[in-house]
Amino acid sequence: MKIGFIGLGNVGGKLARSLLRNNFDLTVRDLDQNLTKHFNELGAKIANSPKELAQQVDLIITCLPSPKICAEVMEGEEGIINGISANKIWLEMSTTDEMEVKRIGKKIKEKQAIPLDGPVSGGCHRAATGNIAIFVGGERKAFEKILDVLTVMGRKILHTGELGSASVLKVITNYLASVHLVALGEAWTVAKMSNLDLNKTFKGIAASSGNSFVHETESQVILNGSYNINFTMDLVLKDTGLFDELAKKLNTTLEISPKILEIFKDGKKKYGSKAWSSMIVKRMEEINNIDFRANGFPEELVDNESEEKGYEI
Repeated sequence: MKIGFIGLGNVGGKLARSLLRNNFDLTVRDLDQNLTKHFNELGAKIANSPKELAQQVDLIITCLPSPKICAEVMEGEEGIINGISANKIWLEMSTTDEMEVKRIGKKIKEKQAIPLDGPVSGGCHRAATGNIAIFVGGERKAFEKILDVLTVMGRKILHTGELGSASVLKVITNYLASVHLVALGEAWTVAKMSNLDLNKTFKGIAASSGNSFVHETESQVILNGSYNINFTMDLVLKDTGLFDELAKKLNTTLEISPKILEIFKDGKKKYGSKAWSSMIVKRMEEINNIDFRANGFPEELVDNESEEKGYEI
């Protein structure tokens, strides 16, 4: 199977490298020519446009920063839709809006091709080792056809149902991660003000019912002081915004979601759109005139688990 990959950023680049590492025939496209040159040196081919890429491969993967950018890549004159043909598969791995992936998916189906949404969850460090989780929505037969591809990019692979269902699940999980991160800022504040040993506090939370994936990962770079989680403030705002918009479309009444949006908007204003998302806890440090530093924690996360072939859950 020939694979095309568009979007070689923080997550996409790591997913694409997993494909190369496992000897897949890969063609790439990114606006950053330094990135495409690097992949070319690793053995990938380069497409001059999304349209050209779609013409040359069997599976087209997009992993892009926003629904707007994805729409441009898909629907532009030199876009994927004008290059895709019957029986080819489009896998949208960006975090996007359910209705948007369905809208574009309809255009893909009109070309007798097959749309799938396949967002990932678990952090950039796990994307680098092929140990990230992947949710996939769309036709079961198409999912099974590309399962060998999915199981080298990710560890736990879940078919979530119809097209768009994976995007909804992904937005929910990202919302939960954002809530946990904000709550950690307050938890570390109380721990620090109580003069607790922060190394022991980290271990205690990790061993308790209050533990979370966010604590196990992001607390480490918070305590180090680098805050480097390889995920930026603007991306969190995009994801939490998608969750809030989805809730509004469903006519639900939520209490925490609007506050989380407000907090991250303030974080973006204070630290900038490209600040690491973990810096949101810095608001608590500044408000309370404290810091959460502790020795022995890494500047950047590394996945210490060995790379293993993934499997469906």
